[in-house]
Amino acid sequence: MGRKKLDIARLDSVKARQVKYSKRKVGLLKKAKELSILCDVDVAVVMFSPSGKPTHFVGHDKDISAVLDRFCKLSLDDREQRKAYTMKALEKAYEKLNLDGGDLENHTIDRREQLGVQTQQLNELKKKLFEKKELLRDWKNPYNVESLEKIKIMEDHLQTTLYKLKDLKFELSEREIEGWSF
Repeated sequence: MGRKKLDIARLDSVKARQVKYSKRKVGLLKKAKELSILCDVDVAVVMFSPSGKPTHFVGHDKDISAVLDRFCKLSLDDREQRKAYTMKALEKAYEKLNLDGGDLENHTIDRREQLGVQTQQLNELKKKLFEKKELLRDWKNPYNVESLEKIKIMEDHLQTTLYKLKDLKFELSEREIEGWSF
């Protein structure tokens, strides 16, 4: 008696998803290890369980960051070509299983949108970092600041800091005097 064909669809029950994940996780990690050993390739697998717990595997006893660094060093064009190749291979595998590959394409579009949002956030963070570095550079050498506006901002900041220090000094001196009282 052989195995029955399993429909590949999201399981409704959280418990059923967790049980299925636990069983299949072991098989996937075993296959990743075998692939790493048999073909002498770098393999990195990162998964999150339905409950949010992470699991990762890296072949050849390497650090996961080494494998990810190697992947990140690929140009964007190379990554897109590999992604397209992988998507075609997955679509062929789905066709053999008589499954609809449409969800696969929607997933790719979602990933592209997510990548666009993350790229925009990264660019905003880079801009903020550049501004902070520029500000820090001005504070390190204020004699090179040529903008009156920047000098006024620095002066206001120094005055605010001086007031806070005076308040702290007053508070500490009062505590010290209270400590001396009999």
